[in-house]
Amino acid sequence: MARLEGKVAFITGAASGIGAASGLRFAQEGASLVGFDLEESFEGDWAQAAKAAPAALFQTGDVRSQEDLAAAVEAAKQRFGRIDVLLNSAGVAGGGPVHMISIEEWDRVVDINLKGTFLASRQVLPSMLEQESGSIINISSIEGVEGFEGGSAYNASKGAVMLLSRNMAMDYARKGIRVNTICPGFVETPLFESTFSVAGLEELRERIREATQLGRFGKPLEIANAALFLASDEASFVTGHALVVDGGYTAGHRFGIAKLMGLE
Repeated sequence: MARLEGKVAFITGAASGIGAASGLRFAQEGASLVGFDLEESFEGDWAQAAKAAPAALFQTGDVRSQEDLAAAVEAAKQRFGRIDVLLNSAGVAGGGPVHMISIEEWDRVVDINLKGTFLASRQVLPSMLEQESGSIINISSIEGVEGFEGGSAYNASKGAVMLLSRNMAMDYARKGIRVNTICPGFVETPLFESTFSVAGLEELRERIREATQLGRFGKPLEIANAALFLASDEASFVTGHALVVDGGYTAGHRFGIAKLMGLE
């Protein structure tokens, strides 16, 4: 039997990147899909996901809008009657030194990354509480685990997502609802490409790749596979966990010793 057969998954940030790749993997394992994104058009993985799923619904809206999310959740309930999985993958990059970042930029990043996760969860949780089951997966980042130069707003928002997830895991565990976090490393998504396409960042991009122990950046599918596990009953005893999927970036530092030992 497919791992998500008969389940309904609600995905924010569904139009591209990790959200779209996760939609495809969920569909391949039998889930019906509800996609939510600010983008009105979608291609690539999400289009494939919609074709692969038993049924699919796409709703346009902003995760900062309680009204948009409420309308999307209601449409999902009308169509499918339930929501079993919530994947909060909508997110943006942004930051800068605290004395330089504008209040407007701080609010934009924190509102999408953190408040959006809160609002989507707030809308979906009543359905999960009623059915006394559910899996919520929040996308944080390794930059929520450790610092990264210039990432004040982004790092703060992603660190807060991780702690919010742990609190939710405690609050809802006895109601059959699991809440976990995925902390991706540097993954080749449109967000990643737009960030590192800025002139002058070519050397930084290469240094980050070299600091990743596997010597390469991740693929959205590799994060989607982790999300699939957490969404499935295979993770039935996993809650309150932050799963780092980063190619070894946070494992430690390389100084050339492995090369001296013939391991490169």
